[in-house]
Amino acid sequence: MTIDEVVLLLKASLPSALTPLQELVLRSSWEGKTYTIIAFEAHYGEERVRKVASHLWQLLSDLWKEPINKSNFRSYGEAFRLTRVQQQLIKEFNRTATAISLEFPSGPVSVNSRFYIPRPPIEELVYTEITEPGSVICIKAPKKMGKSSLILRILAHAAKLGYRTVSLDFQQADKAVFANLDKFLRWFCANVSRELGLEPKLNDFWNEDMGSKISCSLYFQSYLLSAIETPLVLALNEVDWVFEYPEIAGDFLPLLCSWYEQAKRVEIWQKLRLVLAYSTEILVPLRLTKSPFNIGLPIKLPPFTLLQVKNLAQLHGLDWADGSDAQRLMAMVGGHPYLVRLALYYIMGKGGLERDLGQILEQASTESGIYNDYLRQYVLALREEPELEAAFYEVITATGFVKLEPVVAYKLQSMGLVNLEGDRAYPACELYRLYFREQLNTRHQWENPVPEQLEMENQQLRVFNSVDELTQLANRRYFNIYLQMAWQQSTRDRTFLSLILCDIDYFKFYNKIYGDIAGDDCLRQIANTIRNCVKHPLSNSSFSYASTVKSGWDCRGANSWYERISVLIARYGGEEFAILTQADAAAAVHIAENIREQVKALAIKSEYPRIGDQQNNVLTVSLGVASIIPEPETELATLVNAASQALYLAKRKGRDRVVFS
Repeated sequence: MTIDEVVLLLKASLPSALTPLQELVLRSSWEGKTYTIIAFEAHYGEERVRKVASHLWQLLSDLWKEPINKSNFRSYGEAFRLTRVQQQLIKEFNRTATAISLEFPSGPVSVNSRFYIPRPPIEELVYTEITEPGSVICIKAPKKMGKSSLILRILAHAAKLGYRTVSLDFQQADKAVFANLDKFLRWFCANVSRELGLEPKLNDFWNEDMGSKISCSLYFQSYLLSAIETPLVLALNEVDWVFEYPEIAGDFLPLLCSWYEQAKRVEIWQKLRLVLAYSTEILVPLRLTKSPFNIGLPIKLPPFTLLQVKNLAQLHGLDWADGSDAQRLMAMVGGHPYLVRLALYYIMGKGGLERDLGQILEQASTESGIYNDYLRQYVLALREEPELEAAFYEVITATGFVKLEPVVAYKLQSMGLVNLEGDRAYPACELYRLYFREQLNTRHQWENPVPEQLEMENQQLRVFNSVDELTQLANRRYFNIYLQMAWQQSTRDRTFLSLILCDIDYFKFYNKIYGDIAGDDCLRQIANTIRNCVKHPLSNSSFSYASTVKSGWDCRGANSWYERISVLIARYGGEEFAILTQADAAAAVHIAENIREQVKALAIKSEYPRIGDQQNNVLTVSLGVASIIPEPETELATLVNAASQALYLAKRKGRDRVVFS
């Protein structure tokens, strides 16, 4: 072993983290330094250093089953070989530590994030292009492919060069701004002025007789560009929003094109460098020479390659060097950056073990999968355009390529739902084929009701599909439905909503040592314990989720369930449970502490390798608690992410504890 491995082993094995002084004593002793020198260099008293060291030698003696002291520490450590269990322990510790620093993949990847994956030669091309006078960069890609992340890096690079930068997102504009061209261009000029720290002087340059476009050009040429000494990089994100207003787009986009042309002959326009990001090209009639998307440097963001997925997995703390797991993930989602990163985020949230990738892929195309919220947006968008929905349904149910009308094919490609080879379309990835085939087929069935004789069977299936067979708790699918419903109710009533996530400590080791049968029995015991801990009177009668399961469910409507259940317990994952309640934070923490104590009181034997607290020879649980009064603008994921983060911290701090976020 190396000293780094020794430190890691202790960090992974101890119930609490190593202190900086403990780690310093270990490393300095390994180097052969005396306690006197260690104390001097660390600015601690020698007696304290000796006391810390003595405790460390006892810990290592317990761990290595040999008497360890300062004199034999290095010689024995170098000869010691990690057992398979210890290697797995270190591996899990590293992954848990990485999970704590994870960023949920929402919005652009910040400039200082370690999770950004370059796609050569794109970054080099755009960095070079913005140094060209009067340049235009057109970035095209479906949503969630990395356009905004690339723009952030272009602007950061421009700032390093000393350029002025302005970024406008048309999604932020009020609908009233798009009432007419004049109003839109005034909004555009006013916002660029504000971003540059200049006082808006629209009335000094606006002339009704000359028209809005010339007034806008004069404002840029004679005021904005003249007021700055360096080039201006102007990034326009989500240009698609302008496309929704053809009359405005038909004038605004040729205006941008004219600025590019003027830069060839008017020096001051060479200061302006445009960056345009969009998902779809405009379909209103425009002469090709008047479209800004046919000038400058066109950039199409490609999916991640296998190597890039492997690199991203490594940044998440996963060892996917052989490529097999990366290939399994790409077989489902292709190289879509957001879909890949979301999977890696959840894999690390589950400890990074291989079986979790299998679980994620197995559930990926279902409503209980991690992609459901994202994919539902496409379902809603397709339902607003029946022609697109029908065409896409044809693509995902076909056994081969499908020829589509050019405009329809182009729209589906711009949404990122299909790939095109000539005039032939096929699903962009297997996830889309599986998910939308079920979702769009379900809608077709709703519009064409099933025969009456099948209705009873369908109702029974709805009950069956909501229960976890092993524990008889609600399953993840039903939990997601109930969570949406409870969130809406709490938002409307302004009441607390609390989520407790409970994970069995070292359960994978337990299952491996004692076998699947013992593991299943353990899960049932803990499920029953959680039931007993949350059981309480409801509507002046003793009623709980557990009794609901035993007596059978009335599945004729989700609303009836909500009225009858105040606490929901679900099997959230393999060894993870979720408890959702309308209790406030204090009550939720009390419930969680009760669960922790009662599970420990079960005294389920678990004699796999441990050091430290000798009382931990029984199975324990770690719990993360989050509580919120939802606001209309708050996303539901806020509660789930907070509870997940609290659970990670509970495990990182030594397990067998409750952490409130």
